[in-house]
Amino acid sequence: MFSRYRKQDAARLAGNAAPKPLAEVTRAAAAKAPVPTAAPVKAMGASLRPTPKPVPAPVAPENKEKKRRERLGEIKVELHSRLLDNLNLSALDKASEADLKTEIMEITSEALDEIGVVLNRDERLTLNQELYDEVKGLGPLETLLKDDSVNDILVNGPRQIFVERDGKLTLTDVTFKDEKHLLRIIDKIVSAVGRRVDESNPYVDARLADGSRFNAMVPPIAVDGSLVSIRKFKKEKLGIQDLVNFGAFSPEMALYLEAAVSTRLNIIVSGGTGSGKTTTLNALSSFIDNAERILTIEDTAELQLQQTHVGRMESRPANVEGKGAVSQRDCLKNALRMRPDRIIVGETRGEEVIDMLQAMNTGHDGSMTTIHANSARDGVSRLENMIAMAGIEMPLKAVRSQIASAVNLIVQASRLQDGSRRMTSITEITGMEGDVISMQEVFRFQRVGLTPENKIIGHFTATGVRSHFSERFRMWGYNLPAEIFDITKG
Repeated sequence: MFSRYRKQDAARLAGNAAPKPLAEVTRAAAAKAPVPTAAPVKAMGASLRPTPKPVPAPVAPENKEKKRRERLGEIKVELHSRLLDNLNLSALDKASEADLKTEIMEITSEALDEIGVVLNRDERLTLNQELYDEVKGLGPLETLLKDDSVNDILVNGPRQIFVERDGKLTLTDVTFKDEKHLLRIIDKIVSAVGRRVDESNPYVDARLADGSRFNAMVPPIAVDGSLVSIRKFKKEKLGIQDLVNFGAFSPEMALYLEAAVSTRLNIIVSGGTGSGKTTTLNALSSFIDNAERILTIEDTAELQLQQTHVGRMESRPANVEGKGAVSQRDCLKNALRMRPDRIIVGETRGEEVIDMLQAMNTGHDGSMTTIHANSARDGVSRLENMIAMAGIEMPLKAVRSQIASAVNLIVQASRLQDGSRRMTSITEITGMEGDVISMQEVFRFQRVGLTPENKIIGHFTATGVRSHFSERFRMWGYNLPAEIFDITKG
């Protein structure tokens, strides 16, 4: 066995160093078990009729299935241990998927015969796939990553894995063997992108090979076992029309946003966690002309821009010695020297806000970013707070004047209580009135009520306010029909 990808030392010592089969271990345990003593002879006069044997209670099907799954899990752990002990992992990098699966199938058949376990065809195929996932993939998570209906994977220790489908969280029957198994998968993910996680650095942001967002926190910070969150990467690139079809916003709002992006308005997408900010930003970028040079800056590369001329940058944390960190602000400063037409920052959350606003104010019109906020007005307050946290000593009026001249549009994305994601507001920043930034809402999502199934009833409507940028749209050749700004009756 392992004829093609086996370690040389393991091949030479196979006869002496092979792990004991489970059957042999079982026989040894049985030999050590105490021999039961004979039952005492019944007293004279007692009934000589044999005592009827108690009938065992029927095993519930779910318990039987659970025990079988646990037994298969034990077999998988044993086989995986053998694979790791014997396979030359460096040689596997060059092995094709078909070759490796054939090799795993052979060792599985050999080992199952040795152990004395009989599996049907489907169980053997499942076991072979799980072993392949352990060697080349992400173990138990592979099944969930391949499930297109799953949006998020949330791991609370080795025994509790939740998934989100259609905005609802459900507990799965997928588990890791133990905390050590979970930590090995986490280390496999983060080391692939040049990052690390351990007791001295107990949390990490990374991305999977398909672009999915990955976050992990390990003990001792995670008390009951490592915590993992995976936001799955959408294989298909969602455009504006896709989001309109999904009900994220209306065709009139799409028409307005196309004009806003094409005429190079500076746009901030605001929203809470999981509200669809990155998806909205990706969709808005589809309106950017292919002739423009775009630079993207992110902590973890997630944006899927659809243009030809895109330069992508990703920040980097410090190494073990605390050196070598490259922040988003460092990337942004350098991006200004790289002749960008537009700069897109995946998320503004710190001192890089200063450079972002400066870029928007100094010839990089059409730049975009996202922030965490619950409304357009909260978004402006967040920008003010981030400037203050950056340590910049500026009067509040000067800060607000800088924001008002840099930002033209705030698009508010929200995740509603039924799990649906909507673009709940589009708000224009029109300037300053005294010490206050003046804003006007152009479109909003109007909630009406709830269905018996707790689905939100509502519709998108204009507010009746004419766009502040109507003349700019006209000058750039976008003559929006006046009726898209009329109030819609639900």
